[in-house]
Amino acid sequence: MPELPEVETIARDLQHALVGDTIAAVEVYWPQIVATPTPEEFAARLVGQTVQGVVRRGKFLVLRLTEGTLILHLRMTGQLLWDPDGRRPLPAVRGPSPDSTPAAGAPAACADPHVHLVLRMRSGATLCYRDVRKFGRFYLVADPQAVLGRLGPEPLDEALTPQRLHERLVGRRRRLKDLLLDQAFLAGLGNIYVDEALWEARLSPRRVASTLRREESERLHAALRTVLSRAIDARGTTFSDYRDARDRPGENQRYLAVYGRRGQPCPRCGTPVERDVVAGRGTHYCPCCQAEPAAPKETPDG
Repeated sequence: MPELPEVETIARDLQHALVGDTIAAVEVYWPQIVATPTPEEFAARLVGQTVQGVVRRGKFLVLRLTEGTLILHLRMTGQLLWDPDGRRPLPAVRGPSPDSTPAAGAPAACADPHVHLVLRMRSGATLCYRDVRKFGRFYLVADPQAVLGRLGPEPLDEALTPQRLHERLVGRRRRLKDLLLDQAFLAGLGNIYVDEALWEARLSPRRVASTLRREESERLHAALRTVLSRAIDARGTTFSDYRDARDRPGENQRYLAVYGRRGQPCPRCGTPVERDVVAGRGTHYCPCCQAEPAAPKETPDG
C-alpha cells in the first residue's frame, strides 16, 4: 500500500503537471470506484473544473478545484498515471466490466482492464487511475474534512515537535507498532515506514507506548523524520505495484534496513533480522538493537 512518501511523491508530480489545467471529460469504467457522490454526478460536476492545487494529507491525495475538492485513496494497488500527451500506451482493449456500466459520456471501450477511471484534460493530457484489486476510492466533496477530519497530525509537520509527540505517547497502553499504524494518531504511516523508524530509533515494536522515556520519544521523532524524508528523496519504495505519476518505480527499497530483510544481517550490529506478527501485521526488526528493556527487579520491602 502506498504510504506517506509514495503519496507525497505523486502529489508533487501532479502539482507541477495539473495546476491550471481544466478537466474536459471524465470516464468511469467501474462505478464503485467513486465513493461519493453518484458516478453520474461525479463525472458531471468535474467537467469544467480547473485544478488549483494538489497536496497530500496522510495517505490521501487532495486536488483542490475551482468548486469543491477531489480526494483519492490509492489503497493497496492503486496507481495514478499522468500522460502529458494523452498517448500513453496501454496493453489491451476491453469493454466495460460485466458488473458495471460506464458513467454518462464514457466511450464504449477502455484500454487496459485495470484502468477504472480517466480524467481527460483540456490541455490534451490524461490522468488514468489503474487498480488491479479495485480497493481505491474517489470522493468529490465540498468540505474535505468530511473525509479527512479523523486524521491525526502529520509526522513531518513542524508543529509535531519532540515534546508534542512525547505528550501524545503518555498514557497510551498500546504497543508502538499498533499505535503508529493508527491514522488517528499519526497520519500517513504504514507497515514499511513504521518498521524502519522503530529500527532507526532502536525501539521494540512490542514496546508499550506509555513506557517511553522522553529521550526515547525524541529518538522516535528524529527517526520518523529521517526515514520519511529519505524515502521522499528516493521517490518512494517499490516492491511490486507502486509507481509515481510518470509510471516510474521508487528507489527507496535500496535503503531499507529491516523491512523485507528477514534473515539478513542488521546493518547496525550484524544480527539476523527477524520477522514476526505484531498488531496483526508482518513486522521486521533486529532482536539485538530493538530488544525490549528488562523489567525492573523487585526488591523486598524494608
